[in-house]
Amino acid sequence: MHNAVKHSYRQPYQIPSLCRGKMLFRLLILAQAIAILLAFSPGISSDPWFRLGIISLYVHWIALLSLAVLCPLLPQMVSQSLVVRWLVICLVLLLITAGVSLMAWHFSADVLIYYHSATNFVLANLALALVVSLLVGQLMLMHAERARLLAAQSSAELQAFQARIQPHFLFNSLNALAELVHQSPQDAEQALLDLADLFRAAMHAGSLLTLEQELELARKYLALERWRLGDRLQVAWQLPAVLPAVKLPALTLQPLLENAVRYGVEPSLEPVTITVEVSVGKKQLAIILTNPLNAQNARQREQNGIALQNIQARLELLFADKQQFSCRQVQDTFRVKLVLPLLEGSESP
Repeated sequence: MHNAVKHSYRQPYQIPSLCRGKMLFRLLILAQAIAILLAFSPGISSDPWFRLGIISLYVHWIALLSLAVLCPLLPQMVSQSLVVRWLVICLVLLLITAGVSLMAWHFSADVLIYYHSATNFVLANLALALVVSLLVGQLMLMHAERARLLAAQSSAELQAFQARIQPHFLFNSLNALAELVHQSPQDAEQALLDLADLFRAAMHAGSLLTLEQELELARKYLALERWRLGDRLQVAWQLPAVLPAVKLPALTLQPLLENAVRYGVEPSLEPVTITVEVSVGKKQLAIILTNPLNAQNARQREQNGIALQNIQARLELLFADKQQFSCRQVQDTFRVKLVLPLLEGSESP
């Protein structure tokens, strides 16, 4: 459990994706704004509206061709510095601007006669492209600084939502261990090691663990509860043959299982089965926990609301809108579902 992976939002020099939703729309708006400025610039006697149509056409060609090159290229340069990535953006923009400018002069030289020659036209456009690339570099720097500030704020919020071992679980476990020491010292030693692993994970609850590590912590927690509850606690594991390399916050499952034990198993005199189901899709992983309820524990939703809200807050801070968290009570069953994004190439075969 010592090889915990740090939060993804701590990676330095994050820049926004240029080809997604709002950012793509903003870049096209910026391109059109540049076209309007060029078309209505003073000192030119030709019809500005006609020039606006021609300039808009070529400016958008430059913008779209640049994006077509940069969109697949920049994700492969996440390990490079911000300066290197800006230089690549600048070089791509200048090269495409030069190419489109030569094409524009070839097809529209009669409209651009005030530039007198193709050389003057290309150099003027390259100067403008350089100014735009400098503006992009400044925006990238501002975004990186803002991302670091948000990361610091998110880290502070995440600390507030960290998973914590409930005191009643500790007291119950210690009481069970005290009895187990006399019955089976070897089992008591293993139970103490499991309890130590759980508390070690709680101390590093801001870290990410693989699904396999998280499930191992869940098994250790349930093993401790099994010493106390005996055959009343039954667990049905429905896991894929190969677990994907998805990562989730440490001790995400343990509080959910603790709620299931506390409100589903403890009040019952008969064996109760908690079901842990993991299903793997192409891009997402679903974890579903279900436990039965009865009239004595029907208020589970209200009593464990804070724990569920904390888990949801931790997932939102780490995965934003790529995750889903839901819980509901259907008749005599309580069901919690987590949907998390898979890493690229981590799908189960």
